[in-house]
Amino acid sequence: MKLSIKSIVLFVAILGVADFGNAQEARFPQASSGQTLVQDFGLGKITLTYSRPNVKSRKIFGGIEPMGVVWRNGANAATRIKFTDDVKIEGKDLPAGEYSLFSIPGKNEWTIIFNKTADQWGAYDYKESDDVLRVKVKTIALKDKVETLTMQFSSVNETSAILNMMWENSAYAVNITTSIDEKVMANISEAMKGDKKPYFAAAQYYFQHGKDLKQALEWMTEAEKSDPKAPWFKLWKGRIQLKMGDKAAAAATAQQGIEVAKAAKVDEYVRLNSELLAEAKK
Repeated sequence: MKLSIKSIVLFVAILGVADFGNAQEARFPQASSGQTLVQDFGLGKITLTYSRPNVKSRKIFGGIEPMGVVWRNGANAATRIKFTDDVKIEGKDLPAGEYSLFSIPGKNEWTIIFNKTADQWGAYDYKESDDVLRVKVKTIALKDKVETLTMQFSSVNETSAILNMMWENSAYAVNITTSIDEKVMANISEAMKGDKKPYFAAAQYYFQHGKDLKQALEWMTEAEKSDPKAPWFKLWKGRIQLKMGDKAAAAATAQQGIEVAKAAKVDEYVRLNSELLAEAKK
């Protein structure tokens, strides 16, 4: 029987589907490995997902990735970044949400782009009209070559962090900040109305952020009542007293902290309370 071209094409297509179904059971390594970073930040998180190509003896920036052209910050799908809270990027507002992260490499500076279409492949369908924010940062020259594209968060504090990109001999650093004080103060106020009052954490926050130290001392004293033999309560109470200028009270509290820490065999708090005692005696 003579088959028509149409029949042959249909047969090959069916065969291909069958082979594809079998192939789905096989697993192969990705040419560019994927990585997802989840960074605690402020009262929320930053999630970064990207693919990590290797240099493989190629010229990257100014080569396979031309200068002045939008780049997906990796391989495969566009790099994605998600913020659970509002942030500032290089001092400019960026609302909470998920974005695709693009960049434009340059010899002296990079343009970093946050685009509202988070789910897209490469930069093929990238639309500048969908950009939510663009900032410029300086190009950083690396002495040692970075073979595998690396992105990371560094210098992470409560309200600030740096997003770093390093590949080949180029890098950039993007400053990210957020504001939490208003939310934390509101959270403390609301929590103090409940049955489980966060005396310890609230007192620590007041101490660390220049709030009412008298209130902090009252809360730490209340926290101390829950476990009078806990050396950490003594430590923080003494720190608050010292910051208030009451060296005698701080020294007495630190001494108590040393004694309960020794009894509990908690060497770390023996050391910390001893350091506080020395500071109070200056």
